[in-house]
Amino acid sequence: MDGLKRRLNESVQFRLSAALSVTILIVALLAGLFAFVSAYDEALEMQDNTLKQVAALFERQQMTLRYPLDTPTIAGDNEETRVVVQYLADGAKAPKAGDNSLPLPLPTGLPDGFSTIKVADEQFRVLVRTTTTGERVAISQETESRERDARESAWRGLVPFVILIPVLLLVVADLIRKLFRPIATLAEQIDRRDEQDMAPIDASYLPTEVRSFALAINRLLGRVARSIESQRRFVADAAHELRSPLTALSLQAERLAATEMSGQARERLAKLRQGIDRGRNLIDQLLMLASAQSSSPGTASPVSIHKIYRTVLEDLLPLAEKKQIDLGVDGDDCQIVASELDLQALIKNLADNAVRYTPAGGKIDLLVHRRGERVVLQVRDTGPGIPESERERVFDAFYRVPGNPEIGSGLGLSIVKTIAARIGASVCLDFTDRAARTGLCVSLEFQTNAA
Repeated sequence: MDGLKRRLNESVQFRLSAALSVTILIVALLAGLFAFVSAYDEALEMQDNTLKQVAALFERQQMTLRYPLDTPTIAGDNEETRVVVQYLADGAKAPKAGDNSLPLPLPTGLPDGFSTIKVADEQFRVLVRTTTTGERVAISQETESRERDARESAWRGLVPFVILIPVLLLVVADLIRKLFRPIATLAEQIDRRDEQDMAPIDASYLPTEVRSFALAINRLLGRVARSIESQRRFVADAAHELRSPLTALSLQAERLAATEMSGQARERLAKLRQGIDRGRNLIDQLLMLASAQSSSPGTASPVSIHKIYRTVLEDLLPLAEKKQIDLGVDGDDCQIVASELDLQALIKNLADNAVRYTPAGGKIDLLVHRRGERVVLQVRDTGPGIPESERERVFDAFYRVPGNPEIGSGLGLSIVKTIAARIGASVCLDFTDRAARTGLCVSLEFQTNAA
């Protein structure tokens, strides 16, 4: 019961369907009751008219009556439905007081017109008529058969209601569902959108009552898009402004390193240069994230995966050699239809993360798998991996897994997610060694762009 009340409060479609269904049922019930009573009364009235026609026929044909003692069996004669014609005065001469005797023991004092009397525990409908010759004639029929026929006629009149009302309820439910279908379609379109997609909704196919709501959403999307774009420009401008002083600091640190100084000062200078390098890397990633979020996808063309891998390895090889990390490529080369710059930035961020978080002497593999019409790119390392409970949050900007001693900005996987969504690739995180629950394996799957 609580669930029904909740649906009535939450769903306009269910509320409208319920209201129309209840209204149709009430109207159908009242109409059916009226039709039943009307058909019942009309059937009785027709049977009364039949008695009148019999009386008129008797007088018009100037018939005479006699009551044979031994009546032969007549085909189609039914005691319950037969019509009995007799002189009213003959009721006093009835041989017995039964309801099947001729004549019937009717009271001789019945007035002209219709009467309902009881004869031998059976109800009879009696019409008394005085002819032009002064004779009083009674035409009678059992009421049980009359009422049964009237009820059957009335019930037959309800058959259209019994058949059509369920059909009408189904039609109304289907019609309401179709009327609300554009809203459900609109909701599905919005759900399928990327979080960066602020394009206006197509409201041309929506009903007038919903179109104004969709236009209001479009205006809200426009304001949100302008606000987000303003924030992105601020981040990009701030990163650009910070790049120059950090470059100057880096040059000053290099010059300072060429001078003579004590071991303690040189140790502090090394930490200073490490902080400067970290700041420069953070600025580069901020610029990359702003570019990935604000710009449209680059021109798609067939791109060799091994070519992208070689370019990335050339950039990261000095850092990998410094940590004595084994960098390798495995799998046959294939091509993907995508933007080369986007794909290179995607793989570079994944490989750069792998190099930074893999301990010295570790191993990193860049792999290619062809699965039918799909191409899966993987970056596997022997680092600590990412716990399953953290795999959703690591895609948030500036979020880093707690307890990880490696210095980083927390932007790498956020950039990866943004670029992957833009070029139509899905990202999946897993352990490299599932049994030991170590290492990180990042899989990029291209479902429709494979060539």
